[in-house]
Amino acid sequence: MTITVPATSANLGPGFDTLGLAIKMRNSVTIKPSNFHSVSLKGEGSRNNKLKDNNMFVTIFNDFFYNLNQKKSHFRFEFFNEIPLSRGLGSSSAVITSAIASAYAVAGVELSKEKLLNLALSHEAHPDNIAPAVMGGFVASTIQDNEVKFIKKDMPSDIQAIVVIPNRPMSTAQSRKTLPTKYSKEETIFNISHSSLLTAAFFSENWDMLRVASQDAVHQQHRMKMMPELFEVQKVALNSGALMSTLSGSGSTMFNLVHRSDAKKICQALRKQLSHFNILIFDLDNDGLLTKA
Repeated sequence: MTITVPATSANLGPGFDTLGLAIKMRNSVTIKPSNFHSVSLKGEGSRNNKLKDNNMFVTIFNDFFYNLNQKKSHFRFEFFNEIPLSRGLGSSSAVITSAIASAYAVAGVELSKEKLLNLALSHEAHPDNIAPAVMGGFVASTIQDNEVKFIKKDMPSDIQAIVVIPNRPMSTAQSRKTLPTKYSKEETIFNISHSSLLTAAFFSENWDMLRVASQDAVHQQHRMKMMPELFEVQKVALNSGALMSTLSGSGSTMFNLVHRSDAKKICQALRKQLSHFNILIFDLDNDGLLTKA
């Protein structure tokens, strides 16, 4: 059986740890019965031999599979990764959600997407990445009584993403350390109002409102200072007609939402100014995690 899961962009500016959407850039894993444990890895991370020996997917899969049927079995895991590692595109959430879903599928135990989200909380404390990874689309989510509460909005086909992927990662742990421990009432109100407006803009498809609504006073400026070139990415994208330009997760990728008709023009402008970064156009993903027997 094969499971695929999309990349995600979380926060989207002011929606810190609560908002995210799925991008049609997918990791897949095929699992086969085997007489011994083996792992093959192609695509992103394939040159990192440590990922084969210390694979988070396999660890999570084995834990859940054993808990489901009290058996230890051998499998061959064949990974094909499109999502870059440590670039703020939800690579960890993709691993966590697909590993749990795979364990249930191989064990023959039914698993709803809602339950999968709640199980994933044991490895991912915030729902902003795992919710769109599982559900697809744009998702607003929170945690209440150890359950993910969310609302999903399918994204239209005339809106695309341009991702600007730097040639070096940004550590989530180090990125969080740059954030203040306290915020003023004004900063808090700023983010609440902008996050609310951003969510309303997505659900009403009022794309012209995104430039204002995606502004943030909590985390972006602090994190982007770790890689100052990101300010240039944001400036070029917005000046070229992007609907919004935000740090993807904790970085280092910048996420830009654009009209499909403007995508090539904006992409060319970004490549002209930032030729040393990987700049790609993607459709948005409304399917989320998929399982194929």
